Amino acid sequence: MEKVNIAQHFSKLQETWSSAVVGELNDAAIKLEKLQGEFAWQQNDQKDELFFIVQGRLLMMYHERNIWVEAGEFIVVPKGVAYKLFIPNGVCHVLTIEPQEAVALKICS
Repeated sequence: MEKVNIAQHFSKLQETWSSAVVGELNDAAIKLEKLQGEFAWQQNDQKDELFFIVQGRLLMMYHERNIWVEAGEFIVVPKGVAYKLFIPNGVCHVLTIEPQEAVALKICS
């Protein structure tokens, strides 16, 4: 049982679209991501995914509508729903909780 300093881990992420797994919760990975620009459409057919915006803002794009998610807010993408991330201005720091099988686990030290 150790605490995690989120700001410290974000400072280690040098590249945009880079990420680091910083913890585990049941069968989920807790991951920090530094995002910028636009990402391809994706979908998780097995589990829901949570996106908590630590810094910046992102546009969560769905086929039927788009939702702005601001710093201090989170959004849950239900399993089976296709989505696309778009960060038009600057860099966005995001904490995600997603199934471990969806990420290559590498715990940050």
